[in-house]
Amino acid sequence: MIETVGLSRYFGEKAAVQDLDLSVEPGEIFGFLGPNGAGKSTTVKILTCMIKPSRGSARVAGFDVTRHPMDVKKRLGYVPEAGALYEALTAREYLTMVANLRGIEGKYANRKITELLDLFGMVDALDQLLSEHSKGMKQKVLISAALMGNPEVLFLDEPLNGIDANAALVVKELLRELASKGRTILFCSHILEVVERICTRIVIIDQGRKVAEGTAAQIAAETGTTSLEQAFARLTGVRDTAEVTRGMLSALDAPERGAKDEP
Repeated sequence: MIETVGLSRYFGEKAAVQDLDLSVEPGEIFGFLGPNGAGKSTTVKILTCMIKPSRGSARVAGFDVTRHPMDVKKRLGYVPEAGALYEALTAREYLTMVANLRGIEGKYANRKITELLDLFGMVDALDQLLSEHSKGMKQKVLISAALMGNPEVLFLDEPLNGIDANAALVVKELLRELASKGRTILFCSHILEVVERICTRIVIIDQGRKVAEGTAAQIAAETGTTSLEQAFARLTGVRDTAEVTRGMLSALDAPERGAKDEP
């Protein structure tokens, strides 16, 4: 489970997260949404023990992230938005290192690595250098690494970034299976159609504060809209898309008109 109470984080005088209360139960796929700069990444970094909160508290898998960070880290898996890999290693070498850090060794580690990459049809690339992998292949390795220790809590920040449609289907079905087995999943994505389909509950934050919570249908109904995408736009202050498009086209046309007016 994931729980925050009054969670806040300041960088100097700027508040990235303000008095955020969250509660995510085992078995939930929890959508965590917000525009760029809303505080999503800061919140995830606190929950994965990468940075400390300025105020408030957070617990993951029953442990306080500030007082017991190692206990938290043992129980979570994390796919960051922009994950870095040791590209001088092969996929097998990298995942073996991750397995060993998780206390998984020998034949069991080898079997686990093969099973995970087989999900994505990547067994043939096990001994290929990560530097030779495509963006999508690297993402599949990152997802496999996050799943290596059979985590109780899974943090996914844009997990479908760069992967092909077939692999995306595998990931979505895998998340549903993990949730059915009682795992807690926090899912961040800008692909709102995916969030709407797979997340059991959603929170939207803006400027570090929670502005909506519920199912996609509940949030849409409360905002007088018909979809999560429309509700998100209304809640986070996005202007009418037609207006934005007209303004952009006018800006693009302006230099062209000016050039024609020149003698």
